[in-house]
Amino acid sequence: MSAILETRGLTKTFGGLTAVDDVSFALQKGELLAMIGPNGAGKSTCFNMLMGQLPPTSGAVYLDGEVITGLGPRQIWRRGVGRTFQITATYASMTVVENVQMALLSHNGEIFRVLPFAHRMHRDRALALLDMVGMAAQADRHCAVLAYGDLKRMELAIALAHDPKLLLMDEPTAGMAPRERLALMELTARIVAEQGVSVLFTEHDMDVVFGHAHRIMVLNRGALIAEGNAAEIRANPLVQDVYLGGGTVFGRAEKTDA
Repeated sequence: MSAILETRGLTKTFGGLTAVDDVSFALQKGELLAMIGPNGAGKSTCFNMLMGQLPPTSGAVYLDGEVITGLGPRQIWRRGVGRTFQITATYASMTVVENVQMALLSHNGEIFRVLPFAHRMHRDRALALLDMVGMAAQADRHCAVLAYGDLKRMELAIALAHDPKLLLMDEPTAGMAPRERLALMELTARIVAEQGVSVLFTEHDMDVVFGHAHRIMVLNRGALIAEGNAAEIRANPLVQDVYLGGGTVFGRAEKTDA
């Protein structure tokens, strides 16, 4: 297997605080990789560097063997990297299918050229994407009336509209009921298997992580402290002490995510 995403010595400091500390890992093609850790471990900071929202203090990020360190979010997106966020951001005044159509228009560079006719463009492809995530029946509903779990599934369809080779999912099940969480990750795992998309996701729900991730890496105080499959992570004494035993970091509760 070859790595779709790789980091080498990725580090981010804010003044005297080291939020991400010399993190190196590789995500293989077609892999579902979970990044876990207590609040304040540096997961979101790491994600923001991968997607270009934050420049690293040192280290490098590679996509398909090409250095993407220093590129902006749009440049990285154009190279085939999609992202979903902890809090969904959609056009509430538009319908579900129109939101996906807008993503397809952006992917094709047509936003400004055909904006007056946007509602007619790429509707069939948008409906196919919504069908993939189980939202085709709600295609013509306005986003403002959707349940939160449905918004999350629509956000996944929007991310897939770019036909990404890599998908970064930051807390994809945040705010969802337990049954909805498992259903969303089952859907994601199916897309990984069927479409060959590689996924890196952060998550606090251990049922989701252990039930679906091919491999898990654990951050603590910005550093990568463990990596392995579900059984190896469960059995790791340091992980048990730091994370699984109550969400504390060496006995001190963390309150904010770096």
